[in-house]
Amino acid sequence: MSGKPRLTYLNGRGRMEPIRWLLAAAGVEFDEVYLETKEQYDKLIKDGFLLFQQVPLVEIDGMKMVQTRAIMSYIAGKYNLHGKDLKERALIDMYVEGIADLMQMILMFPFSPPDAKEKNLESIKERATNRYFPVFEKVLKQHGQDFLVGNKLSWADVQLMEAILAVEEKLPTVLSGFPQLQVFKNKMSNVPTIKKFLQPGSPRKPPPDAHYVETVLKVFKK
Repeated sequence: MSGKPRLTYLNGRGRMEPIRWLLAAAGVEFDEVYLETKEQYDKLIKDGFLLFQQVPLVEIDGMKMVQTRAIMSYIAGKYNLHGKDLKERALIDMYVEGIADLMQMILMFPFSPPDAKEKNLESIKERATNRYFPVFEKVLKQHGQDFLVGNKLSWADVQLMEAILAVEEKLPTVLSGFPQLQVFKNKMSNVPTIKKFLQPGSPRKPPPDAHYVETVLKVFKK
C-alpha cells in the first residue's frame, strides 16, 4: 500500500466529499476504493474495519478512521488548518458545525420523494439566505480579511467554499445579496490547491444523480 491516504466510500459525494475537499486543499493526494455492492460493505463490517458499521472509512497514518468529523479534525490538525491556538480552533469548529447543518440538507436532498423536492429546495434556500450565509457575510465584513479565522486558510474556509458551490448548483443566484461571500468565493477559487480541485478530472465528484441514489440504497439496504 502506498503512503497516500486511502478513502473507502461510494463513487459520489455523500459524507466523503468534505474529506476529499479538505485533503485536496491541503495538497494531499489520495487513493479511493468505491463500494458498489452490499457484499463489499458487509465484508468491511465483518473484517472489523468499520468501528460503528459506517463509512466513510479513511486509512491514514496507520489508522482506520471512521466518523466524518473525527477524520476531518485529524486532517485539519495534521496540515495546519485548525487555527494557531485554542480560541481560533473553537471559532473554526463553531463555523464548521454550522456549515455541516446546512450541508446535511444538501446531502439528503437527492433522496427526497419527488413531491417533496420543491419544498425541500425552498427550505435549503431559506436556511442558506436567512440563517447561515448572513453569519459568514458578517464575519468577513467585520474583520475585513480574506479568511474566516486568523486571516489564514482553515478547515472552515474549505467547508464554506464547498457549501457555497453546492447551494449554487441548485440556486445559482443565492449569493446575489452577499457581496463579501462573492469576493470570498473568487479568492478561494484561486487558492492553488483548490483551483486544481475545481478543474475537470480532479477527484471532486459531480452532483448526485439517479444512479448514485440507486447505488446508495443498494449498498446500505437493511
